[in-house]
Amino acid sequence: MIRALILGLGGVILAGAAAAEGDPAAGRKIAGQCRTCHGLDGYAQIPIAPHIGGEPAGYLESQLLAFKTGARQHEMMTIVAGSLSEQQIADVAAWYASHEAVATVTADAAEAPEQCVACHGADGIGQTGDVPNLAGETNIYIDTQLKAFRLGKRDHEVMSAIAADLTDAEIRAAADWYAAVTLEIEAAP
Repeated sequence: MIRALILGLGGVILAGAAAAEGDPAAGRKIAGQCRTCHGLDGYAQIPIAPHIGGEPAGYLESQLLAFKTGARQHEMMTIVAGSLSEQQIADVAAWYASHEAVATVTADAAEAPEQCVACHGADGIGQTGDVPNLAGETNIYIDTQLKAFRLGKRDHEVMSAIAADLTDAEIRAAADWYAAVTLEIEAAP
């Protein structure tokens, strides 16, 4: 099967790549090398790593492929993703996608960052398969990523344009909002 993968936040298109069906059981084994930062269940262990449990498989694949190809840069992730085959990427994405991210908002949802809710929801759960969850991420992680989009260190058709107009105070408010959302990642059955 031939498909085009749009590499979400990396902004790269790989056309004609053969689709690999991910195997969550095989992905669990690969996830052993991810657990130090992201946890075996996808709940991040360090504040600068995102929670990846419950993210859509296609989103995770696109980000790993972006790190692998250099479209997205990160010292550790470029090395890790670079060592994985496309099948291993599909497998580890299937493992983390097999979990469910459950968010609980205790504040008034009407107070959620207006520029974020259409894609990320008031509760921080992505509204489509190519949008990451923000629920429960640390404010440090969200702040850093938004500033990377604003400065052009990360490029994305939508996020770069949104972040370009955000002030530091607006970035911090969005980061604080989603950091305050309670996130639970429920293990795959």
